[in-house]
Amino acid sequence: MNFDRLTAFLDAIPTYGAPGADCIVQKDHETVYRHTVGYSCVETKTPMLGNERFYLYSCTKPITVAAFMQLYEKGLFSLDDPLSKYIPEYENMTVKIQREDAPLGGDIEEGPYEKAKSPILIRQLLSMTAGFSYKTDTKPLKALYEKTDGRMPTLEAVREYARSPLYCQPGEHWNYGMAHDIIGGLIEVLSGKRLGEYLKENIFAPLGMKNTKFARPDGEAIMPQYKYDLRTAEIKNTRNKNALVLGTEYESGGAGLISTVDDYILFASAMANGGRGKSGASILKPETIDLMRTPQLTYKQARSYRWATEVGYSYALGFRTLTDPETAGCGAPVGEFGWSGAAGCYASFCPEMGVAVFYAQQMLNSMEPYIHPQIRNFVYGAFNR
Repeated sequence: MNFDRLTAFLDAIPTYGAPGADCIVQKDHETVYRHTVGYSCVETKTPMLGNERFYLYSCTKPITVAAFMQLYEKGLFSLDDPLSKYIPEYENMTVKIQREDAPLGGDIEEGPYEKAKSPILIRQLLSMTAGFSYKTDTKPLKALYEKTDGRMPTLEAVREYARSPLYCQPGEHWNYGMAHDIIGGLIEVLSGKRLGEYLKENIFAPLGMKNTKFARPDGEAIMPQYKYDLRTAEIKNTRNKNALVLGTEYESGGAGLISTVDDYILFASAMANGGRGKSGASILKPETIDLMRTPQLTYKQARSYRWATEVGYSYALGFRTLTDPETAGCGAPVGEFGWSGAAGCYASFCPEMGVAVFYAQQMLNSMEPYIHPQIRNFVYGAFNR
């Protein structure tokens, strides 16, 4: 293995706007590469030390799905169950009418509307084809924020979100939205525990993840978050604002966790090694992980799956999944899977090779379409040289 090209690329990361970054690669639970670069704090010129906490943003999603599929293994739900079986508020949904000959668009709180033609299925939640938008400032959620004095308990918010219209008919299109937050509410219903409590007991503690938890709006001891201005090429400190932290008691299954590179790689490595962590703790069965990375999109749904970094990929049960390495232009095998986060985190799990990758930075406007494919290519290229 030769990671020289990856190191050279990471050393140049600050020139793309991100002040600092941290990257780790493990094979069969053993670290084969680790490199940090740049500053954790621009203002104080504090160097990256490798122990910084980051907003995971959507790298929260794989953890939430893993927890949910633990309940699937226990037989607590079927993938083709209607969501309303467990959260009745989702039984009769309203849908924004979209033009058939145009891309999905428009504000969900502006009509015209129609009734949902079919129920939302749990499989559609996991495959992002349920029709949810990612709009979090809806009138129902604003009203709940006032009613609960800013607490926004997770399950209450998930139930209230059912009053917001869907972006498209269930099953018609792939659309990035609030589905994983709804899954977080389902975990609370099925387990009888708060989402954070369930994750701690069933994912974090078994794997030894001691620095992963849900962010709170009153601030956390995390690495400063910056935002890259595409016009001026300047970075600005955002004072660690996370728009997905909706209230003091809201735990976003889609984007709410904070973690460290050392913590997240414990989860990533388990996902790349049949659901078993380095300590021997098992969080999922290998066949469940295989199910989770099996492509789910129909031809029509796949036409809506436009993710700039994912040529050669489809979407599975909560993850991107590699279907065509040649088109993707990478050395990873079919079935490599994972996801990324808004501030630049990137996770890759490869069961065929026992390889797990986690990259973290803390910059909105993250340059993801350029940075993430390069990291993937240099990592898997190192194993193939």
